[in-house]
Order: sequence, then C-alpha cells, then structure tokens
Amino acid sequence: MLARPYRLTRGSDYRLVVRRGSRCGGSSVITSMMSTGESRAARFGFIISKQVGTAVVRNTVRRRLKAVCADALPRVPEGTDVVIRALPASATASFAELSADVNRCLGRLAPASTAGAS
Repeated sequence: MLARPYRLTRGSDYRLVVRRGSRCGGSSVITSMMSTGESRAARFGFIISKQVGTAVVRNTVRRRLKAVCADALPRVPEGTDVVIRALPASATASFAELSADVNRCLGRLAPASTAGAS
C-alpha cells in the first residue's frame, strides 16, 4: 500500500493541485499533477465521492488506486503532487482498467510537469 509520506493530507494541497495542475481524463478517473520543485518523494491524493457508490465500493476503489500508485511511484518525478478523482465508472472498472487509466495519465503528464519545473 501507499505509506503516509507518499500521501497528500491537507485540503489546501488538494485544492492547489486540482486548480493549478495539469489534468488528464480517462474513462474511470481524472488525474491532476503538479510539480512543486521540492526535493521530496512524490505524493498522491484521492477523491472518491458518494457518486461512485456505497462506502464498501468507495473503499475498494481507494485501495485499488493506492496499489496502482504504489506501483507507479518510482516512475513519478521527485517533488510531484498527484490527485486522482474517481468517476462513477471506477466502481465497475477492474484493477487492470484503473491501472491502465492512471498509468496512461501519469505518463502523459509527467513530461509536462518536469518541463514546467525547469
């Protein structure tokens, strides 16, 4: 799973990434990414609303997304903040579909976020 140092915990950090970061949409998630320029590991945050489903479904989606991000952590540039918003379609998406959506967006956004930091 994704350890605490790799997670966004403050609401102000979430808002900053969602409002100012680069965005990529998929069929089951919307990924926002922003490079902070800080010398630290990448951090991830998750937004899973009640539109996704019941608490059991939302927690399942959150656990799957955390596992996907833990696998992707070495490929995300240092000092990057990532917020992943689950869409209602994520409730019925398989782990492979969620993984493909997130990894495609991380791959697409990573070069843009590192180019903006230089």
